[in-house]
Amino acid sequence: MNLKAQPRINAPLFTLLASAFLVLAYNVNFWRAFVQATGGIKLSNLPVYAGSFLVLVCVFNAFLTIVSFRPLIKPVLIFLFLATSALSYFMSQYGIGIDASMVQNVVETDVREAGELFSWKMLLTISLLGILPSLLVWRTDLRFASIGKGLLIKCGIFCLSLLAAGALLLLLFKTLAPAVREHRELRFLLTPTNMFQATHGYLKRKLAAPTVVAPLGRDAKKGTLWSAAGVNARRTVTVIVMGETARAMNFSLNGYARETNPQLARQTGLVNFQDVSSCGTATAISVPCVFSAFGREDYSADKARNQEGLLDVLKHAGFDVLWRDNNSGCKGVCDRVRYEDLSQPVAGDPFCNDEECYDERLLQNLPQIIRDAKKDLVIVLHQKGSHGPAYWKRYPKEFAQFTPICQTNELEQCSRESIMAAYDNTILYTDHVLNKAIEVLKAASAVDTSLLYFSDHGESLGEKNMYLHGAPYIISPIEQRHVPMMLWLSDSFRSRFHIDGACLAARGRQEFSHDNVFHSTLGMLNVSTAVYNPKLDLFHACSSGT
Repeated sequence: MNLKAQPRINAPLFTLLASAFLVLAYNVNFWRAFVQATGGIKLSNLPVYAGSFLVLVCVFNAFLTIVSFRPLIKPVLIFLFLATSALSYFMSQYGIGIDASMVQNVVETDVREAGELFSWKMLLTISLLGILPSLLVWRTDLRFASIGKGLLIKCGIFCLSLLAAGALLLLLFKTLAPAVREHRELRFLLTPTNMFQATHGYLKRKLAAPTVVAPLGRDAKKGTLWSAAGVNARRTVTVIVMGETARAMNFSLNGYARETNPQLARQTGLVNFQDVSSCGTATAISVPCVFSAFGREDYSADKARNQEGLLDVLKHAGFDVLWRDNNSGCKGVCDRVRYEDLSQPVAGDPFCNDEECYDERLLQNLPQIIRDAKKDLVIVLHQKGSHGPAYWKRYPKEFAQFTPICQTNELEQCSRESIMAAYDNTILYTDHVLNKAIEVLKAASAVDTSLLYFSDHGESLGEKNMYLHGAPYIISPIEQRHVPMMLWLSDSFRSRFHIDGACLAARGRQEFSHDNVFHSTLGMLNVSTAVYNPKLDLFHACSSGT
């Protein structure tokens, strides 16, 4: 017996088997969702499941047949097996779908964040579903017909596969049409087609012909309340804290059972908005969206990239604008203002370790920056916040108050209780950072100060077997969309801009979204510009200024 003998098989049969393997081995999440979408497991649905499986096999086989040539078929299959094994791991592990936004999020994630997703289970999955099938493909001796005969066979298989798929779809149309129409999330779950669709969508946006950034709010100027204060008016400092992965339901200010906001709860004059929705479910979408003039319904990455945003308008109005970052960048939002990257560890820094820096580093030298400013100042602090899955790394050890704590990025090894505890500790630390920022602003007695906080998106912590964030918005759970938002104004700021604190507090339970941030910031700072929409300004009803 020759142990080194290569298995031999006809190429058409090989592509058919490979198609069936792709449909079965890498699509556990798809089949689970499909079964639910068609009414659940029952005997009467077995023909639907069998027919749907054959449809997908036929479609996959048709397209694999196109590349079924000796120099191509093996590299293509090896790529598919390796890529889809990684995709299936992340989809199964975290309950995610794959769309263009997810590809963008992956591409723009820094190396440290990406490293946190690595695990031995991931390596095992890729080895079993990616490397081993690839080795089998590489060793298999494929038999091909002559060029002329082979082309005829390929054309026949391609046409027959699509005809068979079409015929089956007609037979199953009555059942499949409502399921597919009402459960659009299925297209984000079917691999490898979701990978190609998502990559195509991302590259189409990324490689689009560059255009000149369109001006926005060049007419912006400080309103009448500024001139009323006179030439000797005190300077203003507004701090906008852009949170990361904080979900509103884990803030005790919003009724959460654990006391995750002990310090902010004692801040007098703090206004908490309890019902706020994010623009996206990932940083790469939410950050440019919230600082743009487009609401969520009108937003696209192309539009935001090709038009100035909130920070530009503030700069046009005469403010000095500074972005301080402890995350993976500003996603183009701060391209035309001052930028400081504080995310890189520095030896000896009390707020850094060997891997990353804690969010308190964003407050370093802040009193000095406020004192040295010559103009009215807007500072954006972009947090690392509660970014997972390594929640336990996001806070110093003295904030490990809630236990037991999950201390691995392999969340399946942890109980829901320990995952939640680690996450809640990140919120406890954010509470500390925000409170400390407010105290810095209080101490700046020579200026009128304000602070606005909101998170970019939320997080799934095991609800509906979903983890992390980045789900396509259309199918995203409320945990990834419901975000915290709060406001603090110094007495002098509130008086200067005629803002009724009691009126604002009464609005705390009303429904708002990231759409309100652009216009509310302009309204709060009494900036006059044609792009300002008072209907989206949450201060408008509570201010007597113009």
